[in-house]
Amino acid sequence: MDRVRSAFNSMIKSERYSRFTLQPADDGETHVEVKLSDGATEAGDQAGGSPSFRPAPPRYLLGYLCHHETREESVNCGTEPEGKMVTPPVVAPTPEVPLYQLLTQKLTSRAFDKTLRDFDLPRRSAGSVEDRSLANRIFDQFKKAEMEPWTDIHYVQLQMPDRCLQAYRGKLVYGNYGRQEDLDVLQKQNIELKDNVLLLRAGKISFAEQVDNAATKGASAVLIYPDVQDYKYVADTELYGHVHLGSGDPYTPGFPSFNHTQFPPTQSSGLPKIPAQTITAKMALALLNKIGGPEPDASSGFKGDLPSVAYSLGGSENITVEVNNVLVNQEIHNVFGVIKGFTDPDQYVVLGAQRDAWGEGFAKATVGTSILIELAKAVREMVENDGFRPRRSLVFASWSAGEYGSVGATEWLEGYMSSIGKRVFTYISLDGVVMGSGSFIASASPLLHSLLENTMREVKCPFGSGTVYDVVGASNWEAKTLRPMSMDDPAYPFLAFSGIPSISFHFISPNTEAYTYYGTILDNKEHLNYATSHRTSEMVASAAQFAGQMALRLVHDHLLSLDSGQLKGVNPNWLNRARGSFQRAAASIKTDIQNTDLNDKEACRILNDRIMSVEHSLLSPYVSPIETPFRHLLLGRGSHTLASIAETTDMGQLHIQLALATWNLQGCANAMEGNLWDIDEEI
Repeated sequence: MDRVRSAFNSMIKSERYSRFTLQPADDGETHVEVKLSDGATEAGDQAGGSPSFRPAPPRYLLGYLCHHETREESVNCGTEPEGKMVTPPVVAPTPEVPLYQLLTQKLTSRAFDKTLRDFDLPRRSAGSVEDRSLANRIFDQFKKAEMEPWTDIHYVQLQMPDRCLQAYRGKLVYGNYGRQEDLDVLQKQNIELKDNVLLLRAGKISFAEQVDNAATKGASAVLIYPDVQDYKYVADTELYGHVHLGSGDPYTPGFPSFNHTQFPPTQSSGLPKIPAQTITAKMALALLNKIGGPEPDASSGFKGDLPSVAYSLGGSENITVEVNNVLVNQEIHNVFGVIKGFTDPDQYVVLGAQRDAWGEGFAKATVGTSILIELAKAVREMVENDGFRPRRSLVFASWSAGEYGSVGATEWLEGYMSSIGKRVFTYISLDGVVMGSGSFIASASPLLHSLLENTMREVKCPFGSGTVYDVVGASNWEAKTLRPMSMDDPAYPFLAFSGIPSISFHFISPNTEAYTYYGTILDNKEHLNYATSHRTSEMVASAAQFAGQMALRLVHDHLLSLDSGQLKGVNPNWLNRARGSFQRAAASIKTDIQNTDLNDKEACRILNDRIMSVEHSLLSPYVSPIETPFRHLLLGRGSHTLASIAETTDMGQLHIQLALATWNLQGCANAMEGNLWDIDEEI
């Protein structure tokens, strides 16, 4: 058992996807230079620069995209096709213009000054009149840009404040952040948790994880407050959040909430079994002054910075918790617009932003929505006026009910699961991209690590001299920049539920991992201006340029800018053989790339299909999306994941899960090989 656990821990720590990078680099790999039009050269691209193009007479393959089906039309120059005629503008030849430079010229801080003002609202809660009005405005913007917008409507169950009271009683216990190690400290002190109320300070892990840990120990309720050690704001500031250990509507787990009457009543396995309530630091101070019980050891890390408080562990004083929430059936609207590709319109990258917030939500919703609009306008102008011809499509999505756990986005994924996984090859989250100034962090599927690094090398840093890479990642960029993707990350459902390579990134203040005012009424323009040294518009413009550069690479290059598989340290022997098949399949793709004529569109499409299969094939087919929605073998959550298998103590269960993980990994390798006659059977 120790040998198996050690092997899995080694595997998890070293998991990485090997490179299919097509841009020049210093690592000695073979790379491919990609041009938009025949005969063009890429000035400056020898150093890994932005792709460039010379406008040329267009050759089209127009695609019709909607949320029901995809249709392609072939259009010949000079021949009027059946149906709607789309006539690209005549563009005179000009000197080469790098795509990124062209995009940067359109995404200016002056443009964002206006857009941020236009979308800054005092209220925008999910399903409200304000939210619906904002959705209509975004729809109109997409329509004005001729992006053929559509709306995706869902009917979801959301918690709303109400006078209805539910009361819960128990002895009050202080449990620090509510992590497993914190609760272990309490048990070592013989502090009873069963049927008692846990007082926890916010931070380190999500609200949902805190409540789940407490419920596992038998607590009756949870109170969560912001300690001044972690949150530097006034003591009566309230926290907002959700405690669903999952995403989407928890009352339609695994299937879409189009119409509740067509599905039997059920609940997500991630719904908390006990009530939870946030309180202010001022309220927590009063409780901690009366809690009683032993004091924690100085080395335990339990003590915060509330004044004149010993942070005693409690367990002796009774408390009653009243919860004033009620379930409401809300209609929410997701809004989409599309810029169609000219070669492979049925393959697309999605850029998405949360539209709703409990308060103003300036950093959480206004910034992302503004970037969504300006980026869509900029790329559309490049297509209409500058001769840019993206090979693949870009879909721009405005989500509702993000505050409740990516509800709108997850319902869309659930509603079109069978087609999305085959056509969406990357998701770029625009949520929280500006939280400050001075540092940069990101969470991404390993398939996108090379794209992230290359983009950091190309985008000018808004708070230093040189590129983002020069300022924050010149040495050991991965350790400085990359963070694990948490369940609270808006990109997580795309990766762990749908198997879509996904990324989120954040410009942030140095030595911090989160924005202090997220999830509070203080998330407004003034506080973000302070965090960015009054350069919010410049920071937002840079974030838009960063997202736009990644998107352009993904829709422009002949081959997708995605990495693929390398897994190390896997045992026992038969799982190790599956890993070998996986790596041989990855090597096969790399060899085929080197031996393929990239002007052969069909050959490129076959290679791209194989590359796109990697992430989706890592979704376990052996677990139910209702009980275990995050099915990803490496990055999901549940007993099927390698992280969970490494901690299994039941030998029978270990044997079963190892077998399933082996065939999950082997299935991914088979999908990467493509042809049946090329499948590696060495297992």
